Amino acid sequence: MPARLTHPDQLKELLGIPFTPEQTACITAPPAPQVIVAGAGSGKTTVMAARVVWLVGTGQVAPEQVLGLTFTNKAAGELAERVRTALIKAGITDPETLDPDNPPGEPVISTYHAFAGRLLTDHGLRIGIEPTVRLLADATRFQLAARTLREAPGPYPSLTRSFADLVSDLLALDSELAEHLVQPGTLRAYDRELLRTLESAKLSNAELRKVPEAAAARLELAELVGRYREVKRAKDVLDFGDQIALSATLADTRPEVGAILRDEFRVVLLDEYQDTSVAQRILLSGLFGAGTGHPVTAVGDPCQAIYGWRGASVANLDDFPEHFAYADGRPANRFALSENRRSGGRLLDLANTLAEPLRALHAGVEALRPAPGAERDGVVRIALTETHAEELEWLADSIAHLVRTGKEPADIAVLCRTAGDFAEIQGALVARDIPVEVVGLSGLLHLPEVADLVAVCEVLQDPGANASLVRLLTGPRWRIGPRDLALLGRRARMLVHREQDPEGDADARLAQAVEGVDPAEVISLADALDTFLEAEPAETDLPFSSDARVRFARLATELRELRRSLSDPLMDVLHRVLAVTGLDVELSASPHALAARRRETLSNFLDIAASFASNDPSASLLAFLGFLRTAAQYEKGLDNALPGGENTVKVLTAHKSKGLEWDVVVVPGLVTGTFPSGQGREKWTAQAKVLPHALRGDAATLPEVGGWDSRGLKAFQEDMKDHQRTEELRLGYVTFTRPRSLLLGSGHWWGPTQKKKRGPSDFLTALYEHCAAGHGEIELWAEEPDDEAENPALAEASAEHAWPLPLDDASLARRRAAAATVLAHLDALRTAQAYGHDETHPSAYGDVPSDEAHEDAYDPEWPPEPEDFEEPEGPYTEGEDLPADWDDLPHQRPDGPGSGSAPHRPDGPGSAPHRPAAPHP
Repeated sequence: MPARLTHPDQLKELLGIPFTPEQTACITAPPAPQVIVAGAGSGKTTVMAARVVWLVGTGQVAPEQVLGLTFTNKAAGELAERVRTALIKAGITDPETLDPDNPPGEPVISTYHAFAGRLLTDHGLRIGIEPTVRLLADATRFQLAARTLREAPGPYPSLTRSFADLVSDLLALDSELAEHLVQPGTLRAYDRELLRTLESAKLSNAELRKVPEAAAARLELAELVGRYREVKRAKDVLDFGDQIALSATLADTRPEVGAILRDEFRVVLLDEYQDTSVAQRILLSGLFGAGTGHPVTAVGDPCQAIYGWRGASVANLDDFPEHFAYADGRPANRFALSENRRSGGRLLDLANTLAEPLRALHAGVEALRPAPGAERDGVVRIALTETHAEELEWLADSIAHLVRTGKEPADIAVLCRTAGDFAEIQGALVARDIPVEVVGLSGLLHLPEVADLVAVCEVLQDPGANASLVRLLTGPRWRIGPRDLALLGRRARMLVHREQDPEGDADARLAQAVEGVDPAEVISLADALDTFLEAEPAETDLPFSSDARVRFARLATELRELRRSLSDPLMDVLHRVLAVTGLDVELSASPHALAARRRETLSNFLDIAASFASNDPSASLLAFLGFLRTAAQYEKGLDNALPGGENTVKVLTAHKSKGLEWDVVVVPGLVTGTFPSGQGREKWTAQAKVLPHALRGDAATLPEVGGWDSRGLKAFQEDMKDHQRTEELRLGYVTFTRPRSLLLGSGHWWGPTQKKKRGPSDFLTALYEHCAAGHGEIELWAEEPDDEAENPALAEASAEHAWPLPLDDASLARRRAAAATVLAHLDALRTAQAYGHDETHPSAYGDVPSDEAHEDAYDPEWPPEPEDFEEPEGPYTEGEDLPADWDDLPHQRPDGPGSGSAPHRPDGPGSAPHRPAAPHP
C-alpha cells in the first residue's frame, strides 16, 4: 500500500503522543527480528500499536499481514482496539478517506492459545489431527480426569492422597508434560532408572526417603496420565496443554507450515514474551524463527516473570536473539524501554533498589526512570505494629481516611501475598463503611461463608476429609468443644484398630486423626460420626457429653441424606447443601453490612460454579472440588477474574495485580516468611505431580541434584531456595510498581496464632530504609519484643471464656422472634388440619400466640450458661502446633461477632438449638 508516513514526527502528531527517544527507536526500527525489554509502566502496549501504524503507514506491510499475540482475551482486545484506533487516527484505515470498494484489512490480534487452535484447525491433518477436534472446557477436563481415576484398574499403592487431590495432581502432571513436550513413557523410564539408582543409595534422612516415594507415585500417576490421554483421543477432544504441544510438534516437524505462515504474516508481535512456556517458544520459533530472520518483535520484562509456577520460562526472553536470529546467523536486535510514566520518581527509586539483583541476571534490563518533572513524586508510608490485628486496624483506618478525604475507593487496591487475610480485611473495611471487592476465585475460597460451603461438600465427597469436618463441628451451628472432638478422634482410631494410650494428650489424638493419609487404614472422623446412628452405645463407649451425642447423630443423619443426591447436577447439590445447612438464610437474617457483602460473595461463588457446570451438564461435585483444589493451591491466578468496574476497594493477590495500576496500593503482611515467602516452589524430589528438572525444556536454568546423599540433596534444596528468592523478588517488583502516587506497606511482630515472633521482612526493611532516607513516612514502628515475650494474641485466646463465645443479645432475640413466628405458623397449620376445613385455629389469621404459649417451642434462656469444668486446652488455639492442613483454614465464621444460628425446632434430627458441648475452659 502507498506510504502515508515518512517521518516519526508525523506519527507523533497524528497519534498525539509525545514518544520518548527510546520508544521512537523501537517503533521505527526496520522490519527485522528484535526484542524490546520493556520496564514496568514504560508504555509497551502503546509502542506495539504505534509500530503497527508506522509499518503500515510507511507502506512496508498491509494491515492484514500483521499478527499480534498475547495471553488473555482482555489483553488481546485492548491491543486490537489500540491498533485499530491508532490506524484510524493516523488516517490509514479510515473508510471515509479510502476506496470504499477496496477497504483495507485489519491486523490479526489473538491469544497464544487461540492462535494454536487456528493452526491445528488449518494444518492439523498434517500430523493426524482432525479439524473437528473439540477443545475441553475446565468442567469437562476435571470431569474426564475424575472418570479416568474412577475407572482405572489399579492398584496404585503409592498414590495416597485424597481423590480430589489426585484429580488435581493428574491434570497438573499432564499439563507439565505437555508444556515440555515429554511423553508419559519417557517420564516413566526416567523414574524407573531413578529408582534403580536409589536402591544402592544410603537414604539417611526423611527428605532423601521422600525421593523414591515421589518417584514411585509419579510412575503410577504417569500411567494414569497415559490413560487420561487415551480417553481424550477416543472422545476426539483436546485441552489447552494438548493444543500448544501439538501445535509445537506441527511447527517443529512440518517446515512447510512455517513458510505458509511467514508468507501470510509479514510482521509478528509477541506480547508478554517472558511468560511463554517452552512449548510456546518451540511453536513460535519453529514458525517464525529458526534462522529465517523473519520480522518478529517480542516485548517483555524479565523482572516481571512471575509465572514460573505454571510453566513459564524467563529464559525464552533472554535467549530470544538466538532463537530468532537473522538469516546470516546474527542475533536479533535488543532494545530497552525504561522511562516509567506511571509512578512518581521516589516510588521508582524503591523499585530500582529491589530490582538491582534482577538486572544483574538478565541482559538489556535498565533501571526505571521517571517522566520529566516527576522525579520527586510518589509517597511511601509504612507501619510495623505489635500484632497482626493492630496491623489490619492500621490498614483499614488508613484507607478510611483516604476515602473520607476524597480518594475514590476504586483508586485503591490491597495486594496480599496470599489470600489468607482476605476475610479479615474485608470485614475491617466494611465495618468502616468502605465498599470492598474480593477479586478472584482463590480469594473467595478464603472467605468463611464459601469455606463453610466447600467444607460440607468435601465431607460429602470424601469421608477422609477430617479437617473440613472439624471446621463444621467447631462452627456456630454444631458448636462442639475440644473434649468431645478429641474423643471423636479416639473413636475414629478405634475403628481402624489403632488405639493407643487412652490417657495420652487430647490435642495429639485429634491431630493424628486429622492427619491420616494411609488409604488402607484411613482414620475417618466421618466414619466415627456414623457410629452415633447406632441404637445403643457399645460397652466400650467413650465418655462423650450428652449434647455432643445428639449433635453428632443429627449431623451424621444430615450428611447421609445429602450424600444421596451426589449424583444430581452440580448446582442442585450446592443449593441443597445451602438449604439444609441454612447458610444463605443465616446471612440473609443478619442486619450487619458485612453479611450483605458476604451474601454477594456467596452469589459470586455460585456464579463460578454455574459457569463451571454450564460447559458440561454432567459436571460432578468431585470434578468441581478438584477444580477448587487447584484454585486454592495456585491462588496466584488460576482463574482469569479481573477487578470489576464498581467503585470499590479491590482486594487481590499480588500475582493477579500484574498489568494493573491504582493511585494507592496497600501491601500488608510484609513479615518474615510471608512476603517474600519462605515457602519454596514444589520440588520434584518430593512431589509426584512435578516433572523432574532434567526432563524440562528449561533444565539449564534450574537447580540440579549433585548426588543422592544428604549433602547433595541439601545443596539442591539450598539452590531451590535461592531460585525461590529470585521469584519472590520479581513478585515484589511487580507489586511495588503498581501504585501511581502512594504506597502503603505494613507488617507486625506477632501473628494471630504463632508462638514465635515474625518481624519485618526484607521488603519492609527496604521500605523502612527508603523512608528513613527522606523519601517517605514511618507512621509507626513497634519495638522488637523480648526473646522471652509471649504472643498477646495467644494469651487472649487462652483466657477463660465460654465455648463458643456468647451470642449477641439483639441478634439472638431477632432470631428467636423469627423462629417463634415460624413455629406458630406451623402449629396453626397442624391445628387447622386437626380441626378440619370448617374451623380454623385463631393463629391462622395472624394472631401469633405469645412466647409463654410456646414455651415448648423454644426456651428464652436457651442456650444455658456452660458448665464450669476443666478440660485440656483446645487443639486449635496455636497454629504452629496444628496439622499442616489446618493452617489454611479460615478461622473466621460467616455470622461474624455476636451472631449465631437461629434456634431450630427440637423435634427432628439436626434441627435442635445447640447447647455448648464440652465447653472450652
